[in-house]
Order: sequence, then structure tokens, then C-alpha cells
Amino acid sequence: MKMSGGVEWALHCCVALTAASEPVPAVRLAELHDVSPSYLAKQLQELSRAGLVRSVQGKAGGYLLTRPADQITVLDVVEAIDGPGGAFVCTEVRQRGPLAAPPETCTAPCGIARVMYDADHAWRQSLRQVTIADLVRDTGRTLGPQALSGVGAWLALRD
Repeated sequence: MKMSGGVEWALHCCVALTAASEPVPAVRLAELHDVSPSYLAKQLQELSRAGLVRSVQGKAGGYLLTRPADQITVLDVVEAIDGPGGAFVCTEVRQRGPLAAPPETCTAPCGIARVMYDADHAWRQSLRQVTIADLVRDTGRTLGPQALSGVGAWLALRD
């Protein structure tokens, strides 16, 4: 399974936004993550369309999470960026070629499709069980308890 790079950036932005007390401009988040502002703006727009962040207009504008971090799952972010569709799309290969099975005999998914659907379901279940709050806690464990407060202070600085 391959996800777009935008998923990683969007997850990092959601984690960073938990440390923000005021709206954070997209350009500031891009600077924090050393990524192109226009690229990151697209990811933030997708998060906004999905209702995970909201955009605040004006001089002190920017982005904020729309709900608490423990109510946003990793799957919410993945689906906001890459879409809700499954990773596997069955094209009914068994109905093609010189030995094609007639459609009326293909009433159930083949073994390949079942395995792939099961894997996609397990992957989605796993991502559904992890929230942005869980990622925040992990950041504290891996980078130290002051890491996110430092991010919050840095994001609050205005040019």
C-alpha cells in the first residue's frame, strides 16, 4: 500500500496544531516542516474540506483543529488527503481472457479479492484506533515532554 506524501505532512500539521493557541498560517506550518508552502496549503485545504481543520481569515488568520485531538483519528486524516476509497479495486480478472469465467458464476469475490479486502479492512481498523492525541503523546515520549510546547511557542511567534 502506498499513501501520498501529503498524508505524512497533514498528520504532522495536525500534531503541531495541538500546540497552537491561535490560528497558524499555512506558511508558518510550511516553515516549521521545511516544505513548500503551496504544497502544504493543498493538504490543509483537504483537511479543511474534511472538517478536520478550519481556516480563520484575516491578519491573525490561519488554521486550527476543529475538534479535540482525541476525536481525530489517523484514518480521518488519511481519508481527507487520499480519499475514502479502498486500496484494492477488483477488476474481475477471472472474467477475462480465453478461459474467462462467465459473470453468473462469479457471485462471490475470488480469494485474491477477499484477501485484499480483508487486509484493507485491517489496515483501516488499525488507523481508526490511533488518534492525533496518541501521536501527541508519542511525540512527548520520543522527543521529550517539552517538544510540543516548544513547537507551540515557535508557532506563536509572528513576523
